Amino acid sequence: MSITMIPYSVNIKLAARTLTGTLNLQNKTAVDWGWQGLIAQGCHSSILIIDPKTSQTIQVLERHKANVVKVKWSRENYHHSLSSPYSLRLASADSAGKIIVWDVVSGTAHCEIQEHSKPIQDMDWLWTQDASRDLLLAIHPPNYIVLWNGDTGTKLWKKSYAENILSFSFDPFDPSNLALLTSEGIVFISDFSHSKPPGSGGKKVYIASPHASPAHTKPVPAALPAPTGAKKALNKVKVLITNEKPTAEAVTLNADCLQLSYLPSKRNHMLLLYPREILILDLEVSQTVGVVAIERSGVPFIQVIPCAQRDALFCLHENGCITLRVCRSTTAPDESDPEQSVQELVYDLRSQCDAIRVTKTVRPYRMVICPVNENNAALTVSDGRVMLWELKAHVSKPTVNPSSGLSPLYAPVAFCGSPLGQNQKKIQDLSLNTMIGQSLVSGADPPPPSLQQEVQLKFLLTGLLSGLPLPPFALRMCPPLTTKNINHYQPLLAVGTSNGSVLVYNLTSGLLHKDLSVHSCEVKGIEWVSLTSFLSFATSTPNNAGLVRNELQHVDLPTGRCFAFRGEQGNDEPAIEMMKVSHLKQYLVVVFRDKPLELWDVRTGTLLREMAKNFPTVTALEWSPSHNLKSLKKKQLLAREAMARYTTLSDTEQSSVESSVISLLQDAESKSEGGGQAISAREHFVFTDTDGQVYHITVEGNTVKDGARIPPDGSMGSIACIAWKGDTLVLGDVDGNLNFWDLKARLSRGIPTHRGWVKKIRFAPGKGNQKLLVMYTDGAEVWDTKEVNMVSSLRIGRNVNYRILDIDWCTSDKVVLASEDGCIRVLEMAMKSASYRMDEQDLTDPVWCPYLLLPRAALTLKAFLLLQPWSGTFTMDITQVYVSALNGSHINPLDDMKSVLLDPELNLLQRCLLVSRLFGDESDLQFWTVAAHYLQSFAQARHLSVPVPEGQTPAEGTQATPQGHLDIYHDTLCESFYFQRFQLERVHLQEVKRSSYEHTKKCADQLLLLGQTDRAVQLLLETSADNPSYYCDSLKACLVTTITSSGPSQSTIKLVATNMIANGKLAEGVQLLCLIDKAADACRYLQTYGEWNRAAWLAKVRLNPAESSDVLKRWAEHLCSPQVNQKSKAILVLLSLGCFHKVGEMLQSMRYFDRAALFIEACLKYGVMELIGAAFVDYARLLRTLGLRESAAFWASRAGGAGEQLLEELFQGEGAVPEETEGLENTE
Repeated sequence: MSITMIPYSVNIKLAARTLTGTLNLQNKTAVDWGWQGLIAQGCHSSILIIDPKTSQTIQVLERHKANVVKVKWSRENYHHSLSSPYSLRLASADSAGKIIVWDVVSGTAHCEIQEHSKPIQDMDWLWTQDASRDLLLAIHPPNYIVLWNGDTGTKLWKKSYAENILSFSFDPFDPSNLALLTSEGIVFISDFSHSKPPGSGGKKVYIASPHASPAHTKPVPAALPAPTGAKKALNKVKVLITNEKPTAEAVTLNADCLQLSYLPSKRNHMLLLYPREILILDLEVSQTVGVVAIERSGVPFIQVIPCAQRDALFCLHENGCITLRVCRSTTAPDESDPEQSVQELVYDLRSQCDAIRVTKTVRPYRMVICPVNENNAALTVSDGRVMLWELKAHVSKPTVNPSSGLSPLYAPVAFCGSPLGQNQKKIQDLSLNTMIGQSLVSGADPPPPSLQQEVQLKFLLTGLLSGLPLPPFALRMCPPLTTKNINHYQPLLAVGTSNGSVLVYNLTSGLLHKDLSVHSCEVKGIEWVSLTSFLSFATSTPNNAGLVRNELQHVDLPTGRCFAFRGEQGNDEPAIEMMKVSHLKQYLVVVFRDKPLELWDVRTGTLLREMAKNFPTVTALEWSPSHNLKSLKKKQLLAREAMARYTTLSDTEQSSVESSVISLLQDAESKSEGGGQAISAREHFVFTDTDGQVYHITVEGNTVKDGARIPPDGSMGSIACIAWKGDTLVLGDVDGNLNFWDLKARLSRGIPTHRGWVKKIRFAPGKGNQKLLVMYTDGAEVWDTKEVNMVSSLRIGRNVNYRILDIDWCTSDKVVLASEDGCIRVLEMAMKSASYRMDEQDLTDPVWCPYLLLPRAALTLKAFLLLQPWSGTFTMDITQVYVSALNGSHINPLDDMKSVLLDPELNLLQRCLLVSRLFGDESDLQFWTVAAHYLQSFAQARHLSVPVPEGQTPAEGTQATPQGHLDIYHDTLCESFYFQRFQLERVHLQEVKRSSYEHTKKCADQLLLLGQTDRAVQLLLETSADNPSYYCDSLKACLVTTITSSGPSQSTIKLVATNMIANGKLAEGVQLLCLIDKAADACRYLQTYGEWNRAAWLAKVRLNPAESSDVLKRWAEHLCSPQVNQKSKAILVLLSLGCFHKVGEMLQSMRYFDRAALFIEACLKYGVMELIGAAFVDYARLLRTLGLRESAAFWASRAGGAGEQLLEELFQGEGAVPEETEGLENTE
């Protein structure tokens, strides 16, 4: 027994894997691109994990039983440390209502969640992750939203709504806001929290009359007077949002709203997508402020993704074309009069990619964009393709081209938030905000020309993944690995497809090796004749006489040469049923439906015998593994030796050699004339006829002999297939019986499997390996023929939900199954479909993804990339780190980034920003973006001597930061002057768009808060006399115009305002306080009543820096309080106020040691704060635990007195090195 076990160890290592094909319609929305840098995509019930940089599938997750309808990567909006490491977490939901949260690297599930059994409509992770990183919100149809803990699978709360919920969108600026798109309209929830379900049913709004094409004038709800003249023209591009339930017509119009999303680029804006237009709504006035419409001949939209870094939209059209539209800057050079300024937001088409050929089966499904850089898009197509498009910026000559009508786009000349050094290397097109400059607002100065260059954007196809074609498939694995071919063996799987091509996959990497167009119709079977060539046959559809065109091709893989094996014959004959190649690959039997079989010599391509007309009909056939090649070779060897002896003998001795021996030798020699190849060894095959009689036929050279016949076994039905290995012969019949024959002991044993027709049986490769794979109509089984028992079973409806189309062994212990869902799976013998561990994978190209590393290794790598001042020069010899951390993982050492990271001109802030982008670390990226901006601007403002880089004059070194202000997507973190201008412009826009008294009132209120009294008075006086508020508004107008700063009037107004606020009229009281320039008091009241965001807004637009700073500091304290727990937001607020020392202390108290130390280091470089030594010591300790001893010593030495003790510990007696750093001693 032990002897036969040896061959099992000779097993080429093949990972279990799934080759996927076309998608199911339910997979349409199941795709997501995470901060982790990977794309997840649902394909039937599996989930593919794709690395977009190298375009390869690096994991397939299998556990769902139903089609996957949604996938979502978890957010990375938290500080990463050993206790909360970089890890790949993905949530997926299927059409049976099950949600699985995955640990993608190991392919295992954290938890499984099931509430109802209907398809999950939408789900997303909460983006604020200070309190908890594990919260997942899902829509369970028809009308429930449920908040889950995605780590444990516990339900936190559940809430139902009156209407069916289709999808939702989180407000990216305020975690308590959530908008639901329902079948009737939109529901706004403003009290969303993880601790309890929303209290109310939310605020319902209905979308009234968005019309399919902007060319039509839009009907106006009956509640309004019919518009006239100029108003009518404005109404053309307007959608009203009303609170009364609109007419039936408007409800049906809501039904074609495809999508609702908040804009991440500016607060309180939302987009609604219709097939022919995108509406941009300003939620403060519930009013459309922009429309992107498609002309009549244009291609309708399927989906739109709004960007955060710039006010831009990626749109996907029905022909698979992706377009990028960028919001036009509102400043026009010649307009000094604000009245003339912008009428609405305009999104200009700046770039588009090529469309795909859309057919019945091929159509674009979804697009995703990279959330870190927002300049890469991936398109999923229904046929399983994933197209990876990259946006590139080309510097163009400034042209005066009035015909295009588009203003030029400018890109900032900067890198990672700092001005570019003179010889500094930079990464082209790092992210969207480095490719497109900020959009200007009226009143703001454009940046000087030296700091920007004109660019044009283009899409470039940088990657393509394609799947298998549509089933059915015919599978055949190449001949097995043996001791003789082990040096040049490749595990190749040939897949015959329905369109006549044969795909050859290399199963080590799972990649397509060759795609050969061999036939003109569906491939029915493949047989290999060597490791590099195969025969395949295909049959066309039968004509009226039942005859077909048979194609039998011989294909040579290295050259791709095909030739018709049967020559000219093949037209109008009965269909080929099967072909079988003998064990020594000498002979080929071709079996036809209603025609006797043919016997061919594979080596010469000649027909040896066409059987007579009265030859029995063959139902099953198999070649015997026994042959006489060994004895022939032995004879031949003996003959050669004897001949050699014979020619050297003397005449006298010659006669003494028996003449019979000589004739035998000559006979043997003549047989082997063509050298070793043409020895025709004797081989046998057996077949059964329709009665179940077993025939035995011997073939030797071109002689064919009929052998013994064995009468049929009464217990078996019509025999469907035979398999033979060693001394075991197995027969399978159409009734599901298996009959095991032991030829040595002459015993037979019948086993009824009760599974119907036995379609195929195949023995496993490997000497002495007697496992048998059996295929039925409803699945497959593996049997052990030695013990005659079943090892494993797969059955449709029980443990899988797909039909098996074909089977084969790919190694001695792994099987390959082709299934009806268009996938081909390589599975262990147990046939449990399972995900694989990524670290066992054999990737063709190494992947850059720190999330694949062990937690400690990822942090070591990050610390290593962030700062290496201890070595004097920056080295990229990551082997220092690799030795300890990265062995055995597929991390690509960043070739394109290398030169940039090595560049001595890359300053610390740029390095931190770059590394946070490389790691896809959302929280790091936000922190360093704001920190870099304010550190530079405060350093400049103080006219401190910023260290001037060599080779620059001081004047150049100290000029303005390239971005004069933070982008508006940082909202209240922006500089006040810019924030004010932006808000003024927004009110102008709202004013132009207003259509009802409600809107006008809101605009007047905003203008009063912004201090634009004259314009506010004009609006107040517009109130018509029949309006109930006419009197009130007129008096208000009088009040606003007559306010003087005399003492008594001020105190009266202040008294009235405080009474109003005390009696619940907060907004009105705040307005009065703003009128008398008591905005600071107004902010305080707002904060007292919990309106923190409103207070911050007002402080930004109305207060002087000192007062505003007080208000914002109070806000930061509030954000730090335990019940709010948004410390990360508080830190950003403090950064924008320049409270750097406080930020350093807070970071340290929150145990963000790496961020604290690097931030303090940067502050010291810019001279804006004093040293906090303790933070350096903490970081040094962290580095020591990571095994970076030299860097730990560096930070400890920077810490002054505080670090002395640690330095002593690090260097006390060189022998006493902590264990974890021992491996690094010699490398550093």
